[in-house]
Amino acid sequence: MTPSPTSSPTSSPSGRSAVGRRAVLGAAAAVASAPALGGLATSAAAAPSGRSRSPKALPGGGDLGPNVIVFDPSTPGIQAKLDEVFKKQESAQFGTGRYALLFKPGSYSGLNAQIGFYTSIAGLGLSPDDTTINGDITVDAGWFNGNATQNFWRSAENLAVVPVNGTNRWAVAQAAPFRRMHVRGGLNLAPNGYGWASGGYIADSRIDGQVGPYSQQQWYTRDSAIGGWLNGVWNMVFSGVEGAPGQTFPNPPYTALNTTPISREKPFLYLNGGEYRVFLPEKRTNARGVTWGNGTPRGTSLPLSQFYVAKPGVTAATLNEALTQGLHLLLTPGIYHLDRPVQVNRANTVVLGLGYATLIPDNGVTALKVADVDGVRLAGFLIDAGPVNSATLLEVGPQGASADHSANPTTVQDVFIRIGGAGPGKATTSMVINSRHTIVDHTWVWRADHGDGVGWETNRADYGVRVNGDDVLATGLFVEHFNKYDVQWFGQRGRTIFFQNEKAYDAPNQAAIQNGSIKGYAAYKVADSVTTHEGWGLGSYCYYNVDPSIVQHHGFAAPNASGVKFHNLLVVSLGGQGQYERVINDTGSPTSGTSTVPSTVVSYP
Repeated sequence: MTPSPTSSPTSSPSGRSAVGRRAVLGAAAAVASAPALGGLATSAAAAPSGRSRSPKALPGGGDLGPNVIVFDPSTPGIQAKLDEVFKKQESAQFGTGRYALLFKPGSYSGLNAQIGFYTSIAGLGLSPDDTTINGDITVDAGWFNGNATQNFWRSAENLAVVPVNGTNRWAVAQAAPFRRMHVRGGLNLAPNGYGWASGGYIADSRIDGQVGPYSQQQWYTRDSAIGGWLNGVWNMVFSGVEGAPGQTFPNPPYTALNTTPISREKPFLYLNGGEYRVFLPEKRTNARGVTWGNGTPRGTSLPLSQFYVAKPGVTAATLNEALTQGLHLLLTPGIYHLDRPVQVNRANTVVLGLGYATLIPDNGVTALKVADVDGVRLAGFLIDAGPVNSATLLEVGPQGASADHSANPTTVQDVFIRIGGAGPGKATTSMVINSRHTIVDHTWVWRADHGDGVGWETNRADYGVRVNGDDVLATGLFVEHFNKYDVQWFGQRGRTIFFQNEKAYDAPNQAAIQNGSIKGYAAYKVADSVTTHEGWGLGSYCYYNVDPSIVQHHGFAAPNASGVKFHNLLVVSLGGQGQYERVINDTGSPTSGTSTVPSTVVSYP
């Protein structure tokens, strides 16, 4: 979360935003899915050849459990049920409730679905336009006195919305994706009253009207279509977005790429008649605009019978047995305690979570490991570090992985990692990407700065994301508060489009963050051995509130090589709580005073 002052814009008569700076801080308060296939494949894939199902084989399919609530247009009392779930989840930031609210295709009227913590709302059609909410899907910040910087862990997906007053409010912070949505109107990303806000992520969505960020400090929008964009505070990044503003960083702070180099949308649950299936969108290169605008989406489809539908309380041994049988995993909402890693060894395996299903390694193990195979899809779940230190929490590929996955990469989408906050947690390195060509599409890797089990050593976590594999692409990378490096990149030809970071608030003194002769660990460090790397729209903030005299030398560190390039970098001192001396390496102006104005570098070298 970002507790900082932000702009509090008001609309001028011309429709432009007049931005005024706040002066006080707010935080005190497929068995094989072939990517080249076009059209919708609906035939069930056979069980792995040569493997016969024993009588004791785990069954595929089944009901989705009590915390997946399914509505159709004739369901009575929909609003009352939505309100009941919201009342439980509105302020349950570190609670145990997990919910998925699913709407069958059709039209619904007079609803205001307020979305709280660990709640996902989604349509069950193949297209967002199959399921229309005439009403609102609302995230606001009344529970936190109008401050939206802690509106984490909630999502909206695969719905059309016709807002009552013409504009839908989605005032979120990190880990709150807005995917595959069609807003038939405008979208307001700020809380009522334009309080602090720190998001956010939109992908594969169409907003017919204008998007108004207002007080949002940063935002990433990918492969979408918008009717306009109102303003920018610090860092607004667009790739493959029709209607996006032009490239103007740092004033306004817009970074615009015409296309996204490689993307493959998140898998999603849908209904084919009365049958649940999971759709697997195909890979796109140089992507622009939505995937669903022209008839049947392109990709493949799996029946639910090919998934082990997991319920909270199931063991890691059972999950691994299901994977060994050739089943995919559908994690229904709830908390899963693991005494050994979940091991994904088969190409094209899907692990899909609903309603922020949460994996907790209890005894220092890694929660989930992926072999060096093609086309694994990890999506829609949270990993919460346990009290015994884990060396890693998520590993994509074993150490030394080297296979070429360019035709069919592994994707990590809306997979979030947390260390502390819900209780003591520790991990040396949170996410390790060893497999080549992996796409990390929207993650928030967070060492908690508030909640339970929080302290410089209490929830010790030295490293956030480590990329060892070559040709890895990150689109929407949020990594915050680690004791040392937040991101370390050792692989060649890595690319990041949008990065949001805060250095750890709770460093006790300058000595605690000293990195040899360098003051502090960079938020984003490219190894000296790397010869080719590129990043667009990267920001790092410091808020050393325990010792405001701490100085951080730079936010970014990289070798001076012709193939290592950065575009549109910024560092910010939030209210003067600590300072940066430089932006990247020894380049860029220092932050100064309490003005909370970014120091920027447009191009490096």
